[in-house]
Parts: sequence; C-alpha cells; structure tokens
Amino acid sequence: MSAPFEITDDLIAADNRRHEAALAEDYEHLGKVLRRRGLDIDALTAQAAGFRVAVPSWGVGTGGTRFARFPGAGEPRHIFDKLDDCATIFRLVRSTPAVSLHIPWDRTDDLQALNEYARARGLHFDAMNSNTFQDQADQRLSYKFGSLTHPDAAVRRQAIEHNLECIRIGTALGSSALSVWIGDGGNYPGQFPARRALERYVESVREIHAALPAGWRLFLEHKLYEPAFYSTVINDWGTSYYAATQIGPEARCLVDLGHHAPSVNIELIVARLIQAGRLGGFHFNDSMYGDDDLDAGSVKPFQLFLVFHELVEAELDGAPGFDPAYMLDQSHNVTDPIESLMTSAVEVTRAYTQALLVDRRALAEAQDRSDAIAALAILKQAFTTDVSPLLAMARARYGGAIDPVAAYRASGYRRHKSAERPASTGIAAGIV
Repeated sequence: MSAPFEITDDLIAADNRRHEAALAEDYEHLGKVLRRRGLDIDALTAQAAGFRVAVPSWGVGTGGTRFARFPGAGEPRHIFDKLDDCATIFRLVRSTPAVSLHIPWDRTDDLQALNEYARARGLHFDAMNSNTFQDQADQRLSYKFGSLTHPDAAVRRQAIEHNLECIRIGTALGSSALSVWIGDGGNYPGQFPARRALERYVESVREIHAALPAGWRLFLEHKLYEPAFYSTVINDWGTSYYAATQIGPEARCLVDLGHHAPSVNIELIVARLIQAGRLGGFHFNDSMYGDDDLDAGSVKPFQLFLVFHELVEAELDGAPGFDPAYMLDQSHNVTDPIESLMTSAVEVTRAYTQALLVDRRALAEAQDRSDAIAALAILKQAFTTDVSPLLAMARARYGGAIDPVAAYRASGYRRHKSAERPASTGIAAGIV
C-alpha cells in the first residue's frame, strides 16, 4: 500500500518561487508606506507570524443545513484523516497548529496513538468540545428536550458524565479547556420553566467545573436561537456572563460571531467581557442572516477588524486575565473545507495585523475631543491598509505558502484524497 499523499516542503518552495519577485516588490512598497506612519514592517511581520488560531476537526468535513448535505470528494473518514487535513492547512498557512476535537465525533480507543499522530504532524490539541445536542447510537437517554437543563435528573446526569469524559480525554491529549454549548430551550411558549432551566444549567455545570484539572478553563458558549427557536437557555452574553459568575473562577464566556441577533454590536460585547475578566475566547466565522457559519471575513470584514481592535487594545493595555482562545468554527457547504479554513485563517490574521496598525495615541486624542470623524478615519486608515504582502511574507519566512490556495490546488491534494478515501455519507459535521 502506498503512503498517503501529502504536500511537501519542496512542493511549497517550488510554488513560492513563482511569487517571490512580486512579493519582494510589494513588501518593499508596503514597508515604505508603514515607515511614514512610524511602523516597522519586519516587527509587524514577526507579530503576524506569531498569531495562532485553532481549526475544528469537524470543519474539514462538509457541513450541512436543515435541508440537505452534499458530501464532498475525498472527505475524511475518521479523526486520523481529519488530522491529515488539519496538518495540510497548518503546513500551508503556518498559523493553525492547534486542533479542537468534538466528542463523540472524534472518539478513538487509542488516545496515545492519536497524540503521537498529531505530534508527528506538528499539531497539538486545543479546547475539547462536548456534544449533548445530538443523540448517539449507543446513548441510553435522549436529549430531544434538553441535556444539562432537562427536567429529568437522569438525563442531566448523563450529560454531565459526557462532559466529564471529555475532560478525561482532553487531559490525556494535552488539552487545557472544555467548551460547552447546549441546544437546550423551547420551541413554544411555556415549554420549559425559564428560571428553573437556568438554575439547572448552573447546577450541572458547577459539577463539571469542579472536575477541571489544574490549569484548565471552562468556556460557556451562548447562542440566540437554534435548535430552540422560541427561547434558548443560554441565549446571550449577559446570561452566559451571569452563569460564569455563578459556576466558578475558571468559567469564561465564549463568543461565536454568528450566535447573536442581526446588527448586534459584537465588538462592544467583547469589550464588556474583557472588562469583566470573563472573556474566554472566540469561534470565528461570518454571517449575513444568522448562524450562517460562513468563512471568516467573507461578509463583514470591518466587524472582524473592530473585534480585533478591542482585543489588541486589551493585549497592549495588559488587561487582567486576558488570554483568549481563538478558533475557526465554520460549516462548509459549497466550498472545499481546506480552502475555506486556509482563507479564514488568513483573514483572521489580517484583521489582527490591521488592528496593530491603529494609531492609538491619535485615536485617544480624537476620543478626548469627541471628534467622531477623526476617530473613524484613524480606524479606517488601519482597516483599509492592504497587509497582504506582510501576511504572505510571514508565511514564507516560516515555511508556508505565499499563496496557500494556489499551492494547494497545484498539488492536486483533493484529487489524491478522493482516490485514497472511499466516499462516505456518514461524516458527523454540521453547524454548531
């Protein structure tokens, strides 16, 4: 049996040679532009190269909607195939060495082998994700009407035990965080007791929090709606924040960019959670209508930049307890998942780098004068600066691809995987 196909350093180097001359010219020009603003392009390139965002194991499979799922060619069949795809993303963009697992989708009997497989590909494991929003084949009790907030204590116990299992698996794999999202809620008025349901959530998650190993954090993820369409137990950042304060010191609020009402000021939510010391991290994606789970930066890039403006400002200010975890969380229904995740990793790094360009002294002065136009212009100057040459140079200097999508397509990776991996329709992936 031949070895699985992989994109090699030689292949990346060969593709980079096609772009090196143009990149050098563009990088030099951008350097001159930034120098006029008192900025050092090489220092910024090093900062961009140090940015990290995790990829979700489920993201390398084709997602779905409430109506249909259209499988893609060469989809991963199990967690080891997923890691191969994640390693390919990391090899090309160099900013995604961490993989976030979802249990039971990624369950395996040999955790040591899984750990060794990941390490051999330069990967490690980010936050664990529990799944109590789906019934599994071997599950005794159903989550149809809730999990951690279910009226039946036995169902709640089952959901708690599953989260404890995720902690045990994560401990064996070197993870240090557990992310909890539940779909609990109601589709009809009166379906569940609103206050009592939240009390049950806090009681259940307190027990999970008590089982956290030293150094672990617990991320609470809110969502406005879906699958509960009338009312959701953990429906917004305020409820998440309240729950975190009741659960324990390691409980933090996780912000998914698609889990809010349309037109909500997400960057303001970010600022408030930083101020309260309870910001846990992000699931980056984009949306037009709701929880669309589109590629990050594909619809609202200015919003993404404004979120990172708050994050970078907190980092520079040394905000107490500021250590957010970053992850992409997307559902790829019509695109090659690897291309989408690479593009999103680049766009998130772009927003971070653009936020580094903000003239914060000038912005503070404009704010003190209540000069709205000047303040906006300062932000727009950073946002409209094309840092593509800087990002490409950061990748190239650390062995990545100057043009990741072009290198990926030239390699024929998807064609090779289509031949190696028999077609499957059972991959567990979707909008979460």
